[in-house]
Amino acid sequence: MHSTSVLRQPSGNLAQSLARFTLDLQLAAIPDTVWNKSVHHIVDAIGLAFASHNFPFAKAGLAGIRAAGAAGDSTVIGGGDKLSPRDAAFANGYLMHGLDFDDTHPASIVHPTVACLPAALAIAEARDMSWGELITAYAAGMETAIRLGRAVKGGFHHVGFHATGIVSHFSAAIVAGKLLELSLDQLVSAQGIAGSTTSGIQVFLENGAWTKRMHPGWGALSGITAAHMAQAGFAGPDRPYEGKFGLFDTHLQALAGEVDADSIAEGLGRQWTLLDTSIKPYPVCHFIHGCAEAALQLREQTGSIDRIAGITCELPAATLAIVAEPAAAKRVPKSDYEAKFSAQFVIAACLLRGRFTLAELSDESLRDPDILMLAAKVDCVAETESQFPKYFSGAVSVRLVDGGTLRVKVPINLGSGERALSLTEIVAKFRGNASIGLPASRVDAALDTLLGASRDTPVRSITRALA
Repeated sequence: MHSTSVLRQPSGNLAQSLARFTLDLQLAAIPDTVWNKSVHHIVDAIGLAFASHNFPFAKAGLAGIRAAGAAGDSTVIGGGDKLSPRDAAFANGYLMHGLDFDDTHPASIVHPTVACLPAALAIAEARDMSWGELITAYAAGMETAIRLGRAVKGGFHHVGFHATGIVSHFSAAIVAGKLLELSLDQLVSAQGIAGSTTSGIQVFLENGAWTKRMHPGWGALSGITAAHMAQAGFAGPDRPYEGKFGLFDTHLQALAGEVDADSIAEGLGRQWTLLDTSIKPYPVCHFIHGCAEAALQLREQTGSIDRIAGITCELPAATLAIVAEPAAAKRVPKSDYEAKFSAQFVIAACLLRGRFTLAELSDESLRDPDILMLAAKVDCVAETESQFPKYFSGAVSVRLVDGGTLRVKVPINLGSGERALSLTEIVAKFRGNASIGLPASRVDAALDTLLGASRDTPVRSITRALA
């Protein structure tokens, strides 16, 4: 830790660097690896949007968005009348992130696709643009979201902000600005305007409130608004990140001195940070994934839960306050959202059922006496050796009634790095999510459309298959 809280100024203007990268980025310059990775993550996010319609939060949220919004030319995934691009982006962001099953960039602790795709879909459809143009803007937004999150080294979370709720405003402004063909100065202004809307407090952790679900969609709405205002000539700050009372000063305060500001612009267009983004195999907070996998492996060795006397869950120290504390409340989550952020509940369910799917978040599962009995036996401690935040590592030890101990450590969580999910696994996840509420024929049609789209395919032909 640095002793000073004063931000170390970058060697160049960050908003200008991101704007220049975005303005110069052409589809032909996007490597095949980036294109394929982008498509895979878009498929994953859309499958989640379909699934969210089957959960109580979707109806209430969408009703509020529609009541406050306006009709327009942009599709809401999964049905309903079209909305204005801003409102459709808000709705789709809400649906994609609603189950907290969307992708994460480990080092930045940001859900980047949902910080970029809602704005890209809405604007590209409304303007009748191509799939290639959409993915170019999406890639620029992904680099923006990830690099901003990575530079603060977990700082937003440490001071109480949901990082995706912060960076999505800027990445959506970049995405919308690219698709609206803003000039360099306008792209800088759009980021500056977005700086005045950045929000997303983590108080939802207290009672499992639904507000985290709306953060990236709100960022999309704000970013689109910022881009349009900049295009109309509205003047925004030109140093929204590193300026006095800019994002880093105001949101990080005492941690501002920890920011690696120069890393945001370093290697733009050459080093694609989006390639390190992980797709989730389990519908819970990514911080718990290493421990969840360890518990699933232990289940085969443990046998009957009657043999378990105690359980120790080892998590990266920085994550304990979010997924393990206060322990008494975490052991008895009152809602599916509280359960997603409870290491105690997730580990207990994995040990009991040998899986963790959306079914383990049902009201019936939350009341399962065997899961709750096991959760009461889980103690969470800081992991001593971890590559966090590069990977969401974890270890679980089970103390048996006969005095023996079993332990499994997962240094690299499934879905990250060399253990990235394959296209076959991503398609299987899409089918599992989308088929909750859609017939197989609709699921197949959506998949065929998304995976078969070329660079010249009109976005409108794709959104027709998603409505």
